[in-house]
Amino acid sequence: MVQEQNGIYILYHGSNTSVVNPEIRTTGFYKDFGYGFYCTKIEKQARKWALTKRGGSIVSVYQYTPDDTLNVKTFPIMTDEWLDFVVNCRRGIGHEYDIVEGPMADDQIWDYVEDLIEGTITRNAFWELTKFKYPTHQIVFCSQKSLATLKFIKDHTL
Repeated sequence: MVQEQNGIYILYHGSNTSVVNPEIRTTGFYKDFGYGFYCTKIEKQARKWALTKRGGSIVSVYQYTPDDTLNVKTFPIMTDEWLDFVVNCRRGIGHEYDIVEGPMADDQIWDYVEDLIEGTITRNAFWELTKFKYPTHQIVFCSQKSLATLKFIKDHTL
């Protein structure tokens, strides 16, 4: 679960523009947890996301208020279940969750996932290769109802 600060959950989104009104985008490449609006609890990670975009680099900051009526899937750590979920989402297989939260398969980890899919490494080798990676976090809002749990606070240009 996202870390709490004074009763408020703070999330960050890195982009080339300020995102006052988040939207669920269903175009482009398949991502770790499917289509949706991606945020993180790690500001440094959001800055990295912003710096990879063409044009400006902006981090938008949100207050997140969980809603118990939403269908939420949380992966506290990378597990076989997380790996299978990421593989399915990256292959374009949908899911029924409103929000999905957990570690991120960055480009290097995704290369290992592809190796696993192709059979060039074993599942055990995958876990050995990924065990020393820096911590990552992502939370994706996959439904219109889930976006209502976000409140834009501010943004800042890098």
